[in-house]
Amino acid sequence: MTADADAIDFGTDGWRATLDEFTAPRVRMVGQAVATFLREEADGTGADGAAGTVAVGYDARESSRGFAEELARVLATNGFDVLVPGRDLPTPVVAWTVRERDLAGGLMITASHNPPEYNGVKFLPSGGAPALPDVTDALAERLAEPDPLPDGEWGAVEETDLVGPYTERVLDAVDADFSDLSVVYDAMHGSGRGVTDVLLERAGADVERLRCERDPEFGGDSPEPTADHLTDLADRVADSGADLGVANDGDADRITVVTPERGVLDPNLFFAATYEAVLDEDLWSAEATTSDDVVRTVSTSSIVDRVAEDHGQEVHETAVGFKWVAQAMDEHNTVMGGEESGGFGLTAHVRNKDGVAFALLAAAIADAEGYDERVDDLLDRHGGIVQDRVSVDCPDERKAPVLAELEDALPDELAGAAVEDVSTVDGFKVFLADGTWLLMRPSGTEPKLRVYAEAGSQDRVDELLSAGRDLVEPLV
Repeated sequence: MTADADAIDFGTDGWRATLDEFTAPRVRMVGQAVATFLREEADGTGADGAAGTVAVGYDARESSRGFAEELARVLATNGFDVLVPGRDLPTPVVAWTVRERDLAGGLMITASHNPPEYNGVKFLPSGGAPALPDVTDALAERLAEPDPLPDGEWGAVEETDLVGPYTERVLDAVDADFSDLSVVYDAMHGSGRGVTDVLLERAGADVERLRCERDPEFGGDSPEPTADHLTDLADRVADSGADLGVANDGDADRITVVTPERGVLDPNLFFAATYEAVLDEDLWSAEATTSDDVVRTVSTSSIVDRVAEDHGQEVHETAVGFKWVAQAMDEHNTVMGGEESGGFGLTAHVRNKDGVAFALLAAAIADAEGYDERVDDLLDRHGGIVQDRVSVDCPDERKAPVLAELEDALPDELAGAAVEDVSTVDGFKVFLADGTWLLMRPSGTEPKLRVYAEAGSQDRVDELLSAGRDLVEPLV
């Protein structure tokens, strides 16, 4: 390993950095680490003992195609055949391709929703699910300058269409006619353009497009589908009388929907309403499961639990991060998994976030009955639920000590309610006697502590967040 490897840090979802640190020599080191790992640890070989095949995708950033070509060359000189798409594409296309074609693995050059001055790389092991820490730790140990085989042992690099087979599979899985449905689609200038909108259109929907031109600068903003970035989409849905608005993030593994009455729909409510529709209606034709359990992260709303309880299903709670969701989807008999940040996956499709497939599924659900009506029904049966969060600055080196001190600092009462239970799945989730909860956990991507709260009103949530902030700030 060289000193150049010191800047490579595999975090919550791969390695991301600004372009002064995310450089071609370091990307090549990641490629070599993946090649070594696949040969030594993951049996990344074909039936004849030769190196297997790896897919390498890339998003719409200016530098992404070049970085993907660097990875492809390193893998090929290590004996792997490499599939490279002819255009930028969504991360879930690569994940599904790895699973469907039984590839040795996949790599995706993307910084997801980060600003344009960033780039990043995700490694997808065989099966297409996100890499778990034992895998990324193994990659970190193998970071090195490329070590090519003799010329005659190199693999082949093939530019091929990965989007076409994926879109056909998703269209086959969602058996619906959207001829009476109008959708406004916002690609945020990312890799969902020409994929999500085309899928919706091919299914019969009348599609109006926003930000569906490639812009490596993303219009000067971050391609993150949060409410403050989707005001134009919400306005257009309201003004046009469309039935649904859909937005994807930069690499289209996340989804946000907009409804005519609510505007940008809270991802927790989208999760609950979508899960219930999947349970009640035959909308996704795929391998049958004997159970329709669901996976959610510790920060996701308990309204998902209420839907599961109504249908006699279990909820499997994980730490924040879709890699943990995907692991639980594999360990339990589940139909889907998700997180409050807008990442959702269908177990029978691929155990990874897929904002494209969920856009088509959401359209099928809205076509059968609008999301506004579904959410109204949910809230009528289960009561109003409000969730919010705040952040507290905390250097990375203080995160572990703060959590250790927090264990002793937890009081018997918070915000006027007795503490009934505490979960330590990810940080500290405190359940209170009035049915509310408060979560305090370290961010996996920023030098911050996150404080989440859920209650029946915004005022109560604000009280809980204030109490949580007062609890952790003195410890930082």
